[in-house]
This record gives sequence, C-alpha cells and structure tokens, in this order.
Amino acid sequence: MLVLTRKTGEAIQIGDDIEITVISVKGDQVKLGINAPKHIDVHRKEVYLTIREENEQASAEVKNIFDILGKVNKQ
Repeated sequence: MLVLTRKTGEAIQIGDDIEITVISVKGDQVKLGINAPKHIDVHRKEVYLTIREENEQASAEVKNIFDILGKVNKQ
C-alpha cells in the first residue's frame, strides 16, 4: 500500500485519467473529490462490496437455472 500525505487542495494522480483532490479535513473526516472518466465506476468500498456480492448471487442463480434447464432437456 502506498501512503501519501496531502494538504487541503492538494491532489494525487492515478494514471492519466484519475485525479483525487483533498477538499477538506475536519476532525477524523476527510472529504475527497474524484475526477475520473464517466466509464469508470467510483463507489464507496462498502457499496462496491454489496454490488459485487449481489452480482455473485445473481450469477449463481443463473447457473442454477441453466442446471435445471439442462436436466429438463435430458428428460
């Protein structure tokens, strides 16, 4: 993990397309601004993990449906 120190108004650059700027710091809260292309999804980690879990569940359900259809077609 890379750890950087930035002050309010300073930024870090990720590749050519993503810039993260420190907007403000108040107590233990840091407000960040993220500038990224529209085709790149940006989520809070807890939201990302929820989305990923839901996608995995949906994928498992589709696999189960295909398994059931395969058994029906064999009969």
